[in-house]
Amino acid sequence: MIIAPSNGKPNHFERGDRNLAWIHVVFLSAVSMMPFSTRLLAEFIGFKLALLSYWANVLVLGVVLYASWWYAKKAGLLKDDTTPEAGKAIERRIVVAQLLYAFGAALCVVNDYASIAFLVAVQLNFAIAPRIRWLNRF
Repeated sequence: MIIAPSNGKPNHFERGDRNLAWIHVVFLSAVSMMPFSTRLLAEFIGFKLALLSYWANVLVLGVVLYASWWYAKKAGLLKDDTTPEAGKAIERRIVVAQLLYAFGAALCVVNDYASIAFLVAVQLNFAIAPRIRWLNRF
């Protein structure tokens, strides 16, 4: 069971430490690069290098997010009521998202626009989280 704080958003972190703070600084640095890679893709939409640059930025975000969760779990920074199932679900969500992004980036071999459309669809799926029965397994 995930216990949500009063604002309705689940929070599994009990506390942090200096190492976790540095991991989050790296994550925020990758976030700060998103406008650049997005603009690069928008300006050079027909170039595979621009698409791969965007995907690499998304990959770094996913890797650092996973590292953040992994470190917090190993360092004992999670709340006591965080169940192993919740942890597995978080890890699975990050890994599945990264695999879908990788597939989307690989689509650029077939068609750049199909690749971009797939990446946008994946992002919308994770942002909106529609209740599509077969997607709920991920």
